[in-house]
Amino acid sequence: MYIAPMRLNPLTHRDADACYDVFYRAVHGGTQAFYATEQQEAWAPKRAKAPDDWADKLTQGIAISARRWGKIVGFMTMGHDGHIDFAYVLPNEMGKGTALKLYTHCETEARKLGLEVIDTQASHLAKRFFEKHGWHVTARQMVIRNGVGIENFRMEKSL
Repeated sequence: MYIAPMRLNPLTHRDADACYDVFYRAVHGGTQAFYATEQQEAWAPKRAKAPDDWADKLTQGIAISARRWGKIVGFMTMGHDGHIDFAYVLPNEMGKGTALKLYTHCETEARKLGLEVIDTQASHLAKRFFEKHGWHVTARQMVIRNGVGIENFRMEKSL
């Protein structure tokens, strides 16, 4: 099976709607083994377009997209403090190295910044990915999104 080449590009304000689509599809198509439909809906509500504040959130710090055929298939954002906020890939990109390429870019940038630790709040699915890359859980927690509790994990990695 042919897999088109992937390119990494910085995120821009124009990418907000495409990133929201990736986010929505990743949550609803990739996390059903770990989260109930009610939790998925609270985490990623169906919308015609990205929330108004997404463009600004996506372009702060290190913000990178993975593209195939010119379309965003995944994205990751990391603040200059080393906190990875968004880390999503389309379900059909899982296992193709997309998340790893995005993550490697962020970790490389963190090292260039001289950071000693990077951290995130990871879903059950993302937790497995990060653990494979040397991260460890510092706390299990329940976050509330749109009135619904969603379990995730505070994680970090020493650089």
